[in-house]
Amino acid sequence: MQTLIGVGIGPGDPELVTLKAIRVLERADVVFVPVMNLTEQGRAEATVRAHLMSSDRIRRLVFALNEREDRPRREAAWDAAAEVIAASFREGAEVVAFATIGDPNIYSTFTYLAQTVLSLLPEVQVQTVPGITAMQALAAASGTVLCEGKESLMLLPLTAGIDAFDAALTTADTVVAYKGGAYLAEVASILKKHNRINEAIFGAALGLADQQVGPLEHITSPAPYLSTVIVPSKRTTRGGRL
Repeated sequence: MQTLIGVGIGPGDPELVTLKAIRVLERADVVFVPVMNLTEQGRAEATVRAHLMSSDRIRRLVFALNEREDRPRREAAWDAAAEVIAASFREGAEVVAFATIGDPNIYSTFTYLAQTVLSLLPEVQVQTVPGITAMQALAAASGTVLCEGKESLMLLPLTAGIDAFDAALTTADTVVAYKGGAYLAEVASILKKHNRINEAIFGAALGLADQQVGPLEHITSPAPYLSTVIVPSKRTTRGGRL
């Protein structure tokens, strides 16, 4: 059975890659990693190379990772990448791994890639290996409890619109926002309106040498696209929400 496996490799820190992920990467015939340019090493590739003794099985796949408006361009990249993976299976590969930052089932390019591969080769089995998410890494790095007791946790991308973030603060206890680098000023304004700016935590480049972790209200410089904001639930007593 030919198998395509989406492997979550965490936010970028090689020490946050699971043992199962390493095992799958080691036995895969080919390990694909997403890049914006074939000449540049991406975060996923750097993480994979920290664990694989042999690098001759690592291959780069170009995606329009920074494209937000031009859907045809994004879909053309998915189609081209799927054709490359399909060619690997046709050439005899039994296990093909795709290493994705974070988790393959949470806002991952792997979702679209797998769908496209299946349209070309319906007989291929698709599996995923979970990975540590950015919100978990940021919670650990900042000492922030995501949720306890009966608290709710909402995760949303800020690309869905700043109004969705505003609404989430009124319906959920803890709110986590992804992909927020370009929206931090608006996020701060809304948090002030809800009187929650003091608790909000910002994180970027988690687990890397240039990691940023700290109060959102202290962030004044431009932030990268892959930024995370945690707005923890207001808590006044131990076990108060049990």
